[in-house]
Amino acid sequence: MKLIIQIPCYNEEAILAETLAVLPKSISGFDCVEFLVIDDGSEDKTVEVAEACGVDHIIRLQQHQGLGRAFINGLEACLRLGADVIVNTDADNQYSAEDIPNLLQPILNGEADFVIGTRPIRSIDHFSWIKKCLQKLGSRVVRAASQTAVMDAPSGFRAITRKAAMQLNVFSSYSYTLETLIQAGHAGISTVSVPVRVNSKQRPSRLVSSLFSYVQKSALTIIRTYAIYRPLEFFFGIAALFFLPGLILSFRFLYYFLTGDGDGHVQSVILSVFLMSAGFSLVVIAILAELISVNRQLLEKIGYYQQLIEAKIDKGTDGFVD
Repeated sequence: MKLIIQIPCYNEEAILAETLAVLPKSISGFDCVEFLVIDDGSEDKTVEVAEACGVDHIIRLQQHQGLGRAFINGLEACLRLGADVIVNTDADNQYSAEDIPNLLQPILNGEADFVIGTRPIRSIDHFSWIKKCLQKLGSRVVRAASQTAVMDAPSGFRAITRKAAMQLNVFSSYSYTLETLIQAGHAGISTVSVPVRVNSKQRPSRLVSSLFSYVQKSALTIIRTYAIYRPLEFFFGIAALFFLPGLILSFRFLYYFLTGDGDGHVQSVILSVFLMSAGFSLVVIAILAELISVNRQLLEKIGYYQQLIEAKIDKGTDGFVD
């Protein structure tokens, strides 16, 4: 089997060599281990450093597109290069490279297609108390939205089988961590977590410029992804927020009307009609969104099988899917 370790990079000339130096050159269970660097429009010498370190493959994005786009470009490149399994790690050497075999073990054992490295959040010194709480809360929300048991949703230390990688899409340029988990849960991709270690902090996070900005962008990502993959539940939930208060107001007016005191509560009728109409409109939107979602799932399935057929043709087989 072929393993490719991909590293999204943006202006990482200072630390990339150290990150590459500790990556394993061979791993039990794999015939071939290769490295791929995704240069996300770096303005420094990231590419030159990667070339000097003998990286097998370098993907260059002409302009900075964001971590999410860099990640998905890397996955697509790994698939084209024939990777059976892909490991994603950060360029700042945040994650311990010694734990890559542990990250891969559930895949080698046939237990999962998507493995997330769980960091020891409580013991990370450079994480503030509020950041640790937000990480815990965010992971809990993502577990509920994705219906997976992942303990560290924002972790970028991941192992992905070829089958799982062909089913993942990233719409956000900001990040990929939360979005791909919700997708994996929706697609029924078997996902597990394994504990991993982290190294000391090398530089400030470029993804988290401020806690408020990170929480805001993460929340928007979760909401948008949930709306894309579970539109019926999403829009029905919003519809209930309008319809139920309207229904309560209508019963309230009916009570006063039947008791002979309805003349002074016409405003309740108007508000009730408005809220219930909005609720009904959102129900219609929910149904239409669900139909669009079904169509999207069919297109994704077609794309998945097309990739399988192309891969088999490239390997000189008959092109039939197992």
